[in-house]
Amino acid sequence: MAKEEEPLSPMARMFQSSGTDYCTVIIVGFKTKINPDVILDDLKQNVSKHPRISSKLAEDGTRWIKTQVNVEDHVFVPDIDPDEIGDQGDKFVDDYISRLTMLPLDRSRPLWDIHILNVKTSDAEAIGVIRSHHSLGDGMSRMSLIMACTHKSSDPEALPTIPILKRRENVSHGLRNTGWFLSSMFAIYATVRLIWNTIVDFLLLLSTVLFLKDTETSLKGGAEAESNAKRFSHRIVSLDDVRLIKDIMDVTINDVLLGVTQAALSRYLNGAHDETNENGGTSRPVLNNIPCNIRVRAGVLVNLRSEIGVQPLADMMAKDSKCRWGNLINIVVLPLSIGLETDPLVYLSKAKSTMDQKKNSLHAPILYLIMSFIVSVFGAKIGAALFNRLLLSTTAFISNVNGPTEEISLHGHPIAYIAPSVYGHAQALLIHFQSYADKMVISIAVDPTIIPDPHKLCDAMEESLKSMKIALLGKGLLINEQVSVRVNNMCN
Repeated sequence: MAKEEEPLSPMARMFQSSGTDYCTVIIVGFKTKINPDVILDDLKQNVSKHPRISSKLAEDGTRWIKTQVNVEDHVFVPDIDPDEIGDQGDKFVDDYISRLTMLPLDRSRPLWDIHILNVKTSDAEAIGVIRSHHSLGDGMSRMSLIMACTHKSSDPEALPTIPILKRRENVSHGLRNTGWFLSSMFAIYATVRLIWNTIVDFLLLLSTVLFLKDTETSLKGGAEAESNAKRFSHRIVSLDDVRLIKDIMDVTINDVLLGVTQAALSRYLNGAHDETNENGGTSRPVLNNIPCNIRVRAGVLVNLRSEIGVQPLADMMAKDSKCRWGNLINIVVLPLSIGLETDPLVYLSKAKSTMDQKKNSLHAPILYLIMSFIVSVFGAKIGAALFNRLLLSTTAFISNVNGPTEEISLHGHPIAYIAPSVYGHAQALLIHFQSYADKMVISIAVDPTIIPDPHKLCDAMEESLKSMKIALLGKGLLINEQVSVRVNNMCN
């Protein structure tokens, strides 16, 4: 094999197969107008250094072929008349990105492009849209690339701080120093629990692929969703608020985000099932009109790297690196607790219980090995078909990626927010969480034929986070006076 060719990994082959032809979209809001010439000059100097973004896909879809990249073919700067757009910048950007989801990437070139929109929106002065095929790499890979191309806004000479995180140990701190007998008993219990949870997860996974489907709701899509245009919306909330709830309730950030998601989807579904007043013809909200025993599940992406945070790009590109570039991810099917709760903290406790069970399971890494085996032996189409059946049986997709811990700039262009998403999937709803400095960006992608207004879901997310903080204040759990002031300020 020529040195300039490299085989696709099994997961990359699956992601470029028909039925799982997924593309990622990273929407970057800037605090200033973008100078396209600066972006072009940087790309011309650096594109060739990255083997993935300077390679095209072979015709048989099994190899990356190194090629000469003409940067001008990948960067698009539409001529925009600000007077014509007026104060409709958000709608213009939403419509533009939605149209992109119907335009396939040119497979005769490296599978990425950048769109520069010097349009003022409610959260930014200009927008950059980075589109690439999912076979190039997962969210962690892309975030590492962004971090390598940017610098701290506070220090233009310094690279961003990499938020490296370690996986939590499952062994309780209180049992580490106990006697040999208790430690041994706990180790046996933990092992049995791990095996049991893994078996249960695989049985549920098999049932989902074969026959177990989610309840038909106003959130669930179908096979047609993968070919429909998608619409994107985002909402920026305080990361400190999320951390505060995490610390007080002694849970993880992922627990908080899942709890907020369950509360928000419950709000949305209850509103979507409003009854109509026959006399006046107006919508009348019902206290609890969500069907009983409703089944709503989400596919959650799990990072399988030993280091779960964003890694330096050089480390990810190193040969045989444990945190290497690519698609080192898999999916876990997570049941969502949907229903109206008088106490919003109930969503949080249920989220923690669910997440604890999934953390004590080998479902994700074993499934990764199984999918890789299926693709290698039976082909990418078979693997893609099985993966697609899994998505068709569930309602939503959720992911969370850690971003830089401080504000960053791209060649003098300070970044206001980063909102990643994906399209090409068979689900009507995707929810991505992206931390950035002191912000948490909630990015939502929907099939508008199923979910007409993604902004309503963003509203429900924001309101659910607020209701949890109000509940903590009402229960007297926010003892610190400074903390209480912060909550009151948010509630006002």
